[in-house]
Amino acid sequence: MHKEENDGGTPAAPSPAPEFRAGTAIRNEERAKPAKTGRRPDRRGMVTGLLSAAAILAAGGGLVGAASLAPQPSPDRQLEIPLASVPAGSSQGVCPGPAKLLEGTPVGTDPQFSPESATASTSVSAAVVSAAGGSLPGSRLSALGGSELLRIADVPGAATAPAGVSSQLAGIIAQRSVKDVSVLSADALGNRQPAAAAVMSYTATDGDLQGLAAAACQAPSNDLWLTGANTAVGRSSVLHLTNASTTPATVNLELYGKNGQIQAPGSRGLLVAPKSTRSIVLAGLAPGEERLSVHARSTGGPVSAFIQQSVLRGLTPGGVDFIAPGTAPAPRQVMTGIDIQDPEDVAALIAAPGYLDAAPSLQITVPGPIDAVVEVKLFGSAGQKALPGGGVVTAKAGTVTEVPLAGVPAGQYTVSATSDVTIVAGARVSRGLKASQSSDFGWAPSTAQLGSQHVVPVPQGGERMIVFGALDDRATISYTPITADGKLRPAASANIAGGTTTSLKVPAEIGKSPVVAYLVSASGGAAYGTVLLEREGRSDVSTVAIAPGAEGQEKVPVTLGQ
Repeated sequence: MHKEENDGGTPAAPSPAPEFRAGTAIRNEERAKPAKTGRRPDRRGMVTGLLSAAAILAAGGGLVGAASLAPQPSPDRQLEIPLASVPAGSSQGVCPGPAKLLEGTPVGTDPQFSPESATASTSVSAAVVSAAGGSLPGSRLSALGGSELLRIADVPGAATAPAGVSSQLAGIIAQRSVKDVSVLSADALGNRQPAAAAVMSYTATDGDLQGLAAAACQAPSNDLWLTGANTAVGRSSVLHLTNASTTPATVNLELYGKNGQIQAPGSRGLLVAPKSTRSIVLAGLAPGEERLSVHARSTGGPVSAFIQQSVLRGLTPGGVDFIAPGTAPAPRQVMTGIDIQDPEDVAALIAAPGYLDAAPSLQITVPGPIDAVVEVKLFGSAGQKALPGGGVVTAKAGTVTEVPLAGVPAGQYTVSATSDVTIVAGARVSRGLKASQSSDFGWAPSTAQLGSQHVVPVPQGGERMIVFGALDDRATISYTPITADGKLRPAASANIAGGTTTSLKVPAEIGKSPVVAYLVSASGGAAYGTVLLEREGRSDVSTVAIAPGAEGQEKVPVTLGQ
């Protein structure tokens, strides 16, 4: 039996950050004193010395005067902060374990788990891509404790996959079954960050947790924001904090609800031991909250954070999802892959008791002390669609505000929320239109703008789409399929008009080999992307954020001090 306790602890004080210091001048504070001799002082020597000193002072005064006449930096001039190169390190993606059903446990304690339904399955798909003409970095899928589950490429980098048309190599994991938290690791090669990513997917066609839940395997961080939790009756929210490092982590949680920030005993000083996961039932910290955002900050080791969210309306399953962190607070947040059903059918469904959260919506959290005026825009395949109510809302400081997205024609959309202060946001996708049948939902976290070399793994089976949105200006998306035989297939591109959304349907196979991933790059105007997963004949749905692209040598600002 797995049992966690929410016992408090005193967070360890963070170590002071190292500073690069400017050179320090050396002062000669001791002056030479003449030796005592019994002779009278030589007046000529004294006069000569005084004259020499006067000359030195005059010269010094001339130097000072010259310096004062030289051009001085303007007080308004912005001095550039120096950057120091940091060697590239290995990448790590933490994948959540299977969705698990809560048993009856006292409120405020961590969960005792029971097995899922008879049809539940959980798997990880991943891809590692080399640089052009290079070899694959050493890479592997491991259990959280460190034991290797599957080797992708040897250490150091080795070409273990056949070369594709782009002279790049790919190592893949196609639908590897897992039973617990797993970690995808890839080593740096040639002082470049490895291009690697993984996705975890869970499916079940029976039981209380039936539905589809998927999440991108997450790079650990010391600062994470999660939007979309719900602890009302029939809703279950379990926060999973995983520390994949060898350093203990102390986590403090900040909770934001419908009516403001929630001061919850037991939300601070949560110790997460190395190579372990700590699970916390959020209803024990914030019961009865229909809208709940979580800010997780750790000292010591970085952590990954997922919220397992599920709904049960009486005896009818309402879906399951893994809520992943979105981007940090910013004046603009963007979510794409928002698949909206027929507005009349949605209106009829949410009129039934307990189904208000079965509609698509946007949730906005304002972490600061000032109310936010937020403009919400919805971009579809034919351009911007007007939201009922005009799309401009005031979100109170310290609260979570919900904006309905129903009422527009059915289709796939990109949502943009622009504010006069920094905000956090996430959007809910829902499937299923009959109250008598099971339904499902998914949360699309806010994502960063697409750049180059994004590895986008896609789970096997079902309908798989990569949805792209361009906001202000036209953008060009280049995408290269990667198949299970390790080949990078011929690249294609899509030109997306500003203010529109388009989708790429992932084929089951190319050249008789299953498609397991894409290599995606964007240029031109700001573009965003998300993987949208559904299943034909069922109400299953989930969204997966596209992970940041691989970068070259990283540079960090250097602090100069005395």
